[in-house]
Amino acid sequence: MAQQRVVGILTWREGGRFSEPDYLRRLVLAGRKLGARVYLFSHQDVHAAERKIRGFTPKKAGGWQSQWQPWPDVVIDRYRRRVPQYMRLRHSNLFTFANSPFSKKWRVTMMLAEDGRVSRWIPDTTVYAPGVVREMLEQHKLLYIKPGNGTGGRSILKLAAGNRGYELLGRDKRSSLVKARLQTVQGVEKWVKRWVQEQRLQGGNFLVQQGVDLALVANRVADVRLLIQKDERGKWSVTGRGVRVGKAGSSTSNLHGGGSAVPFFSFFKQRFGESQARLIAEECDQLAHRTAEVLEERFGRMMEFGLDIGVDVGGRPWLIEVNPKPGREVFRQSGEMATYRLAIKRPVQYAIHLAK
Repeated sequence: MAQQRVVGILTWREGGRFSEPDYLRRLVLAGRKLGARVYLFSHQDVHAAERKIRGFTPKKAGGWQSQWQPWPDVVIDRYRRRVPQYMRLRHSNLFTFANSPFSKKWRVTMMLAEDGRVSRWIPDTTVYAPGVVREMLEQHKLLYIKPGNGTGGRSILKLAAGNRGYELLGRDKRSSLVKARLQTVQGVEKWVKRWVQEQRLQGGNFLVQQGVDLALVANRVADVRLLIQKDERGKWSVTGRGVRVGKAGSSTSNLHGGGSAVPFFSFFKQRFGESQARLIAEECDQLAHRTAEVLEERFGRMMEFGLDIGVDVGGRPWLIEVNPKPGREVFRQSGEMATYRLAIKRPVQYAIHLAK
């Protein structure tokens, strides 16, 4: 009989509360169906001297139960908080990890911009400093000012230059909508400086990025969330693509901010016609494969990336952001349940492949 593989999922835990519990429950159950023993654990559950782990599995009626679990063959890292205890565990040699530590988003963006394999898809981007907004406005009529380590569309500011001055639209730390209209570039610089100081997340840098016209739907922002994952043979494969359409008047497309999800082909076929929609899909896939190749060379073994890709009004894809611990809700919300189930199954399939 084949040996049962043991897969641990490292995540944040406080008492019986976990981050992203719904997804992690599905991940454990998907692993069971594949014949693996899968459980959740956090940094405080590791007893290295005895080589055992207090692991958590879902109860049928909801909630979690804990018991001593065997040492994992492979660990999937879903921890999203860079607390010291996690960092120590992450840099120890205790486990074989399916995915390597990743850098801050702004560093990744700057690194990709310098690599010839992907640079053509990266909008003009620079780290925020006094005077940068003025310089960038001389080259681009539309800018985004965003935190280099942000998530969920928070603290992102859209800045548009027009005949009647400058329009600023954003979401603050609490996801509340913020609007302003200013007449002078000096006024804009002062306003943005205050925004950067007040909206800074976890002490990270802000980026100033060339805005791409993503108004494929009137008065809304739309972009593509593409998920590329390693499959059961350890090869990179595009699992799916979905389109997120922002709330009317919002500066972002995020589902947290009230955006909605629609299937990729129906959206782009309606906007550009079938043949151009296929070409856009092919270029998005090419961009994803190149990005995964470059990042894995730089950071070591990875298992999945969520890419936020902006497709401009001319049909040209641009890479907006890369996430090494992506969500997959865009597929569930757009009704693509087969893609959603595959997106959950693949991390465990790859972990089993590694264990073998």
